[in-house]
Amino acid sequence: MSADELYMQRCLELAALGAGYVSPNPMVGAVLVADGKIIGEGYHQRYGEAHAEVNAIQNVLSNYPNAEALLQQSTMYVSLEPCAHFGKTPPCSDLIVKYQIPKVVIGCRDPYTEVNGKGIYKLQAAGIDVIEGVLNQECLSFNKRFFTRIGKQRPYIILKWAQTSDGYFAPEQGQKWISSEASKKLTHRWRSEEDAVLVGYRTALNDDPQLNVREWTGRNPKRIVIDRSLSLPKTLSLFDQSQETLVFNAVKTEIDGQIKYLELENFDTLLPQSICYQLYLMDVQSLIIEGGAHTLELFIKAGLWDEARVFTGAQIWTKGIKAPLLNAEPAEQQNIDTDQLTIYYREI
Repeated sequence: MSADELYMQRCLELAALGAGYVSPNPMVGAVLVADGKIIGEGYHQRYGEAHAEVNAIQNVLSNYPNAEALLQQSTMYVSLEPCAHFGKTPPCSDLIVKYQIPKVVIGCRDPYTEVNGKGIYKLQAAGIDVIEGVLNQECLSFNKRFFTRIGKQRPYIILKWAQTSDGYFAPEQGQKWISSEASKKLTHRWRSEEDAVLVGYRTALNDDPQLNVREWTGRNPKRIVIDRSLSLPKTLSLFDQSQETLVFNAVKTEIDGQIKYLELENFDTLLPQSICYQLYLMDVQSLIIEGGAHTLELFIKAGLWDEARVFTGAQIWTKGIKAPLLNAEPAEQQNIDTDQLTIYYREI
């Protein structure tokens, strides 16, 4: 790796610290370097708060008595193009110009209409040397949730399920656990990293899932359930008012504390599309679909998925409800305790 790539890799490491807290903003990290030494670091820590560039500059100002002079001979590395507009915070490009940072190295452009090249133009107009495209693909992949929401006007969709070694998803009646405790804990970590988690009617009724992160430390996602006729018992964990819960239905739109009922049309033809568009309007940037088999297959058939995470346990059932099938090749595989985790990416 070149020096520029090493510093950009550090930006991505910093950016990852904001996972689960900055959506619908992108995760961004920034590093300031002077005389071959890192003098300041920062990342976007929470939605609505200071961006990575601001925190990196503040880091220098707080630690060096000659901070302004150091900034004037430094290079800023940032994983995403600095913003050029007033949003929740002032434009980062203006702050870079204010402190006369002479060079900025950018991982990738921001596709958001209010930015997309405008931040780079503002820096260059101020005489700042701008280099873009360092670890470009890595930076694009890192913020794939953000880019999917902006480019496709829907959340980044992750399918997740467990299956037996002979390909069964669930028993024909009742409930049986397939994956290990380690896989369960990993699932809770994933929930803490995404905006929302969705299940279908039968999964809610048969499994009574809590859809929280009790096995992990982090914030709970929005819970989403599909209940066309609003016939799910209110005694289910989903209705305990402990976290924001969306109920997509064909009956009413109403708010009851933490429970939001959203009426949808086209239940028989365009249900996945309608759900995706409503979540986009609500700034939901990423969604995990955890079942059941019918719900997963609805999104697969509609081509509305980006990634699938499949746990395969050691059990053999010989009968039951078959697991969904993907028209995709495995991209990654690893062992999680007694399970095998296989990750797929949808080819576009």
